[in-house]
Amino acid sequence: MTYPQRPRRSVRVRGYDYSAPGAYFVTMCVHEHASLFGEIANAEMRLNSAGQMAWTAWNELPTRFSCVCVDEFIVMPNHIHGIIIVVGAQFIAPSQCIAPDPTPDHAHAASAINQGAMNRAPTLGHVVRAYKATSTRFIRAAVDPGFGWQRNYYEHIIRDETSLNRIREYIQNNPARWAEDPENPDAVRAQ
Repeated sequence: MTYPQRPRRSVRVRGYDYSAPGAYFVTMCVHEHASLFGEIANAEMRLNSAGQMAWTAWNELPTRFSCVCVDEFIVMPNHIHGIIIVVGAQFIAPSQCIAPDPTPDHAHAASAINQGAMNRAPTLGHVVRAYKATSTRFIRAAVDPGFGWQRNYYEHIIRDETSLNRIREYIQNNPARWAEDPENPDAVRAQ
């Protein structure tokens, strides 16, 4: 028996502008925590072809979003950790927009465009969605037609240099700590 998915309570900070310049630590997990990206051997991540595709899709994000930089990143067997930095917003004036003809079908769209400048900076959600879509397309076409990500993602707003450096270190050391990682299905859990 299947049940309809209930809307999830948002884990995002209410009222925060996720398109504003800033740094974000994100974690995205493979659907059902399946270990599809490779394995940990001698405290190092060894990527398979799906893991390589996840890596490539991450590194292509700045090509797609000119105001996004990617920082420290790791592909783990069943999830990824990375730092996304939004470096600035680009704005366009209403006169630069190409509005549809003001026919009854397009009247609402035209009035919305003429209300003022439009923010063209992507939100963190747009960047994550693009990453998931691109990596999914690559992996499904070449490796696993059933590949998918979990529906949501974890994010943390990085507020200062100390936090940024601590998170970078966490990402770098993640393979060495795989035995204790909560995302590791084989991790020994303390009772």
